[in-house]
Amino acid sequence: MQDTRLESLPLDHPDVAAGKLPILYQDDDLIAVNKPAGLAVHRSKMVGNAETFLVDVLREQVGGTLHLAHRLDRATSGVLLVARRAETAAALGEQFMSRDVHKQYLAVVRGWPEPAEGVVDYALPGSRDSGPRREARTGYRRLAATEVPIALGRYPQQRYALVLAEPQSGRFRQIRKHMAHIHHPVIGDCQHGRSDHNRLYKQYFGCHRMLLHAWRLSFRHPADGRAMTLEAPLDAAFAGLLDRFGWSQPAVPA
Repeated sequence: MQDTRLESLPLDHPDVAAGKLPILYQDDDLIAVNKPAGLAVHRSKMVGNAETFLVDVLREQVGGTLHLAHRLDRATSGVLLVARRAETAAALGEQFMSRDVHKQYLAVVRGWPEPAEGVVDYALPGSRDSGPRREARTGYRRLAATEVPIALGRYPQQRYALVLAEPQSGRFRQIRKHMAHIHHPVIGDCQHGRSDHNRLYKQYFGCHRMLLHAWRLSFRHPADGRAMTLEAPLDAAFAGLLDRFGWSQPAVPA
């Protein structure tokens, strides 16, 4: 099994615009990419008027047959696994279904979640809100907080926080829905967030993306069972906000 660890290109690199995705890991069975925000993963009714799809771009880039092992929302960035063979995708899918995959997301949310660490336990429907609800749990931890002197509504200052979210199940838009449920929606979320705060980030910070990033993914390689942890760097827009607010990413365990 050929194993090639590649240095990821930053998401604002010109090669991305030219159709070259940032590859985090690659071998004969598996490819992991750092999916850019705003890029739809594949064709579906949920992606609206998208014309470019990650699977097509990656197929042109690496060649051969590709199978998605899981999904990320169009507006979400971060680690995405793609298998070279159907059986590899199925083996990874079993890990996701059995909750053996550890997922960690970084998100910027409105307000300061209290308590600073907790679990949102709130059943969610699938892609159709009228569908049956299934149990869903998301752990979260507030990593940093800030208050900016910008008036909005009846408040002269606005509070925001950097949150580490760890979904314990894999429901449709789970993190986005759970953070909105506890009144701390993700900034830039057009479906479940606050349009006034989304506009504030565009106007004052020049940020036009949803601030949710699939930061780290831990799983077992489907071919040999070895433990793997992949981390996706933040793009320039997300990293720039952290710098502006004086926030740091959480330390990576040794």
